[in-house]
Amino acid sequence: MTHGMYPNRDAYDMVLEAIDRGEFKPGDKLVESELAVRFGVSRTPIREALQRLETQSVLTRDGRSLVVSSLDHDELAELYVVRSELEGLAARLAAQHAGPEEIRVLWTMIDKDRELIGRPDLLSRSNKRFHRQIHLASHNRFLIQQLESVRRSMALLATTSLEVDGRSEKALEEHERIVRAIEARDGPEADAALQEHLSRAFETRLLAESGADGNFDDGDGRA
Repeated sequence: MTHGMYPNRDAYDMVLEAIDRGEFKPGDKLVESELAVRFGVSRTPIREALQRLETQSVLTRDGRSLVVSSLDHDELAELYVVRSELEGLAARLAAQHAGPEEIRVLWTMIDKDRELIGRPDLLSRSNKRFHRQIHLASHNRFLIQQLESVRRSMALLATTSLEVDGRSEKALEEHERIVRAIEARDGPEADAALQEHLSRAFETRLLAESGADGNFDDGDGRA
């Protein structure tokens, strides 16, 4: 893949987006010179980007090399706890502060996502945009910053719960419940709906990764 997919992006954003899209998976080694060629930039901004991603624990040292970090079971569970609390708060605040235009955008996203059922890679990317829209609708810049940190960690997941049979349809139903609560200005219900949504996603992921349902080939999205 060439840098043509990343117009007007800095090196940090390009590398992080490539990890988020599954182009680099946990354990993959990132080579400064190869990334510079891939993204059509000099080695200096790539070096700075890799250093920044290392400080954020997106990359880890393996000898002299930098590799994409991975999350063990406990780290994954901890991440979902933090994500659930923060996103629940975002939904609660969105119920208070989201404008009618923002709510209409959320409904439009759900409608478009129905067309992506059966394509978990594309639906997963759209799912991230949906959640990001709720973050923005909270109108709380400090919360959004914390959720960006969570997003970076979620990029380390090599699979998506949306690959599991039937999960896509359920996820969209859960999205509808969240948006209905935001539209009704019911903050506690929006919070509860979003936390329940993430709990279902986490449970689905654990079942799939345990092999209980035979799902989870390698994928390039997260949910």
